[in-house]
This record gives sequence, structure tokens and C-alpha cells, in this order.
Amino acid sequence: MTHDTTTLDLGPQTRVLARLAEGVSDARLADPTPCPDLAVRNLLGHLTGLAAAFRDAARKDLGATTDTAPEASVPDIGPGWREELSGVLGELAVAWRDPGAWTGMTRAGGIDLPGEVAGAVVADELVIHGWDLARATGQEYRPDPAALQAAYGLLSAAAEEADRDEGMFGPVVAVPDDAPLLERAVGLSGRDPGWSRPAR
Repeated sequence: MTHDTTTLDLGPQTRVLARLAEGVSDARLADPTPCPDLAVRNLLGHLTGLAAAFRDAARKDLGATTDTAPEASVPDIGPGWREELSGVLGELAVAWRDPGAWTGMTRAGGIDLPGEVAGAVVADELVIHGWDLARATGQEYRPDPAALQAAYGLLSAAAEEADRDEGMFGPVVAVPDDAPLLERAVGLSGRDPGWSRPAR
């Protein structure tokens, strides 16, 4: 983990995600995503939940949001999901601007981890799930370069530790070394960078 990560501003990436979410039409909510078993509406619900969990992890406000394992239930969205997601993403970015968020221990997904690692994990979640959402809804995707770099660093270290067969989120998908950084990160996350939504 480089020292640079401790100064990472998640604001640019949360704004990218909020714009993507704004661009999702209700007609797309049942569409498939690159995440197996998650339709667009479930992915949006997952993003809302993880943003709340990592906001509270940054604040060291440990409780129901930070103790629940991600696979505990299939997430979903309510009627005001656009405002809710946008609001919690904004709170997440503010919480991680506090230098104290990056120090000491915290918890997310029921796992205790150092604040610095939690910050890299949430950067990764925001970058990779941003790609998932953009692909599933046919939108252009340009992640924040600093968040992408943090995500790639986390995923590549995890893949090395796991002997490349099993990354953080499943088997690594081989991607050429000269592919764009986003594609390499997506492959390390266990996704096929060539995934596209089925024709309707």
C-alpha cells in the first residue's frame, strides 16, 4: 500500500458513479449486469449499501451497516433510490476526506481491517461496480484516474497473493499486459472486459 492512497479523494469517483446512476432509465432496472445473479436494480442497491457501510467505516461508526456481510441478502432499491444513492455517495466522499478515516482499525462487511486498506477497498468497489453499471446500461465510463490506480494496486496485490487463479472476486480473467489499465483491473476483478449486455 503506497502512501499516496492515504490522500485519495474519493469525490471524483463518487461523482462519476452518481452521474451513471442518473443515466439509468427505469426500463433498464431488470437488465442483467456483469455481476452474476445481480440485475441493474440489485447492483444499484448493492452500491447504496456499500456506500453507507464504507461511509460509516470511515467515521469509525461501527454497527449494522458495517457488520453485515455483502452476501447476507440480495440488495434492492426503493422508490427514491436516485436521491438516496447520490446522497450517500456524497457522504462517503466527505467521510474519507478526514485523515483520521485512513488511520487505525475499522470494519466493513463484518471484517476488521486497517483504515488505509478500507479506503483502497472502497475505491476498488466504486471503480469496478461503476464499470459494471456502465456496461449493463450502455453508458460511457471514465473512472477517476486516481481511484482506478488504487483499485488496480489492490487487485493486483490480491491476485499475486492468491497465485493468480483466484482473485478477490473470483478467478482472474487474462487480459493483455498492454491493455488499458481499466481493462486490466476489470480482468483482475474476475470479469471479462469484453462483456456486453445481451441484445433486447
